[in-house]
Amino acid sequence: MRHTLLALAAIATLTMGTAQAEVATYAIDPSHTFVTFEIGHMGTSTNRGRFDKKEGTAQLDIAGKTGKVDLTIDATSLSTGTPAFNKHLMSADFFNVEQYPTLKFSADKFVFNGTKVSEINGTLTLLGKTNPVTLKASNFNCYQSPMLKREVCGGDFAATIQRSQWGMTWGANYGFPDAVQLVVQVEAVKQ
Repeated sequence: MRHTLLALAAIATLTMGTAQAEVATYAIDPSHTFVTFEIGHMGTSTNRGRFDKKEGTAQLDIAGKTGKVDLTIDATSLSTGTPAFNKHLMSADFFNVEQYPTLKFSADKFVFNGTKVSEINGTLTLLGKTNPVTLKASNFNCYQSPMLKREVCGGDFAATIQRSQWGMTWGANYGFPDAVQLVVQVEAVKQ
């Protein structure tokens, strides 16, 4: 009986060690990660922009259905394809990059559908204010990269935010909407 209890204790210890070993750390791949935004323009078309510089890490435990992400976005890398529009968006009217050169998304609550991440609940810090944001996945997958010879995980995520929550209200009196669509395409490489 004593040997059986010792064997069960050893198996339990090994199992706990295995569960912890399933937490993996990933580095955000900036060449496969894009943070974009979309906002309606006077009810006729959609203005779009993106941030070209970003970095961060993620932790993922698919078996334990947990995750964590920290993504830092360089607001000065904003690009719309139109220099004059970039300049206005970087001004104090919008992103105020002189005072707030970075945006940050942090999350420690992942929702899974089977082995796929379906939602990430976190916070977005913008213009010195932090508010909750839920990114919903339209795609999520992990694969063995033939080029990197490492596991890569990522997906397409989106959220609609109200920009006024962060104090970004310029243009509201002209009819520009408060709602902004955030789209995050992300891939991260297992370290």
